[in-house]
Amino acid sequence: MNLFDPGDWIALLGQEARGRGYPTDINAYLKIDEDGKVTIYTGKVEMGQGVETSLAQMAVEELGVPFESVKMIMGDTDLCPWDMGTFGSMSTRFFGPALRAAAAEAREVLMELAAEHLGSPKEGLRAENGVIFAASQPGRRVTYGQLAKGQKIVRKLEQKPEAKPPAAFTLMGKPVKRVDAVAKVTGRAVYAGDVRLPGMLYAKVLRPPAHGARLLETDTANAEKLPGVVVVKEEGLVAVLHADPEEAEKALQSIKAKYDVPEAKVDNATIFDHLLKSAPQAQEREKKGDLADGEKAASTLVEEKYTDGYVAHAPMETHTAVAKMEGGKATIWTSTQTPFTDQQQIARALGFTPENVRIITPYVGGGFGGKTSGLQAVEAARLAKYTGKAVQVCWSREEEFFYDNFRPAAVVKIRSGMDDRGKICLWDYSVFFAGARGSDQYYDVPHNLIRVHGEWSRDIARAHPFGTGPWRAPGANTNTFAKESQIDIMASRAKADPLEFRLANMTDKRMRRVLEAAAERFGWKKGVAPGGRGWGIACGIDAGTYVAGIGEVAVDKASGAVKVKRIVCAQDMGIVVNPDGAKMQMEGCATMGLGYALSETIRFRGGEILDKNFDTYELPRFSWLPQIESVLVENNELAPQGGGEPVIVLMGGIIANAIFDATGARMFQLPMTPERVKAALAK
Repeated sequence: MNLFDPGDWIALLGQEARGRGYPTDINAYLKIDEDGKVTIYTGKVEMGQGVETSLAQMAVEELGVPFESVKMIMGDTDLCPWDMGTFGSMSTRFFGPALRAAAAEAREVLMELAAEHLGSPKEGLRAENGVIFAASQPGRRVTYGQLAKGQKIVRKLEQKPEAKPPAAFTLMGKPVKRVDAVAKVTGRAVYAGDVRLPGMLYAKVLRPPAHGARLLETDTANAEKLPGVVVVKEEGLVAVLHADPEEAEKALQSIKAKYDVPEAKVDNATIFDHLLKSAPQAQEREKKGDLADGEKAASTLVEEKYTDGYVAHAPMETHTAVAKMEGGKATIWTSTQTPFTDQQQIARALGFTPENVRIITPYVGGGFGGKTSGLQAVEAARLAKYTGKAVQVCWSREEEFFYDNFRPAAVVKIRSGMDDRGKICLWDYSVFFAGARGSDQYYDVPHNLIRVHGEWSRDIARAHPFGTGPWRAPGANTNTFAKESQIDIMASRAKADPLEFRLANMTDKRMRRVLEAAAERFGWKKGVAPGGRGWGIACGIDAGTYVAGIGEVAVDKASGAVKVKRIVCAQDMGIVVNPDGAKMQMEGCATMGLGYALSETIRFRGGEILDKNFDTYELPRFSWLPQIESVLVENNELAPQGGGEPVIVLMGGIIANAIFDATGARMFQLPMTPERVKAALAK
């Protein structure tokens, strides 16, 4: 395995996902102590999205215990059921049903045990707050703790119970304050970088100047002379370690290294042509009708190209891990979204069996898809094995940017048409390197074809000059920006109101509901763009959730600067577990989306990453924040869907369409920097 190849973890993840599933044994999910305290086990991790709270709500709803009695153990490979990872807004959608089923089964087993213990028919018993009692004689009661006694639940049910319907919910659907909030705002929360072990050494690793560079020679003589410094040179890993991280950094700076750096053949200016030339053959999706017939029916044709650059994950916490070896077993505390995948990677790197590698995941300080690759954990584990000491590897911000698996640069080409009644009759859509996510067709188009040139895979990753990977709602940001910009152009050509044009070409009931809800909250008034108001609309689907958003912007025509003044988003995510948590996610998505829409892009020259910190890579600032309004559209007929990513997919489209309405300038490339806005205005 090449530990620097971003494709390896993708392939490994796929192998694991095909071979594993959630267990059927309820003891894998929960344990009830004699004092009534309940421990819930999940391979999911808490990285700011709030699942420590919402998953606890789901378990409590079915088990029937006080919320305060529950403790969550997350991302510990020795204790928790296998999980493919925390990404894709899948915690609630995929793990949630398994957890609810286990909790419901445990409740029913306890009811049977209580019936025997109390000598009462099960039908006459009730369970509330961890206590089972006879409905006719409430004094005859027994607690969950008295029945379970901290032991495994071995009794099996003849028939599995159904999960509660929404009408019976007592906690799901109610706002609950986040259980991690106080620890995080007071600084008591523990992250991987907070772990301290006896005799621990801090490691600094020699890094190449560019991706693809080959190390020719190193001179570590100066580092070896420094007191307390340990130098490791093993199988391509060159590192210095010290009990003081500053001394380790000094030792690193003293190393002399020579590299063979490949010639830079692509950069920011040439990347899109390079991708089009490197694109694999298209995979056709959602084919409907005949494109030639659609073109014949069209009185207006619109053909445009949209581009989107590389974007960094830039989490607050850089990749960090602490590793120790003890008794032939490795234990690693690491900031990761994929503890079980990391376990496999580290086992391979050390020559251990996976059972002899334990991953413990503390709180993770942001991931967004970027912490699905665990190079820092592999490095810490290898160095701990070489030195026999506990080792911390904490990446600097420069290392974080260099080794980030960036959201891939991408191109979208769309040829669309409408008839003289303003009905869309043609949609010929080709996306290069962003993948299919977010390309779904929710408008009524009789002649439709989506061509996808490149999903996520190792072969496609090699078309890029460095590692790429999933970035919050991967690919859907690019696809939604392109799709909703194209729709907006068509509405303008038809001299139609952007809202009415969308509704006139849409029968999808869920999408109509969220679009109408957003328009009502925003106070939309009919008009044709560009109308000088600075209003923009976008719709999207992600993780099973339907979203629509409307924004208002102001554009400084002299500087090209864009100020987003207001964002209204409506979201149908099925059953909502925690409304407060859902709205926090929507607001967070809108805020983060300002970055990819307006400022964030990685500058590079071949494999050399030119952005190394936040002095050149600009994230959204508090001063940028608009008024954000979140609307949850009720849909209790649908199981809970993903809430961690949907709103972010809208932001590029909303802002681009609002800029057009404000100025008449159409934006075809993300991010929409002041320089690009000025150039569009000049046209």
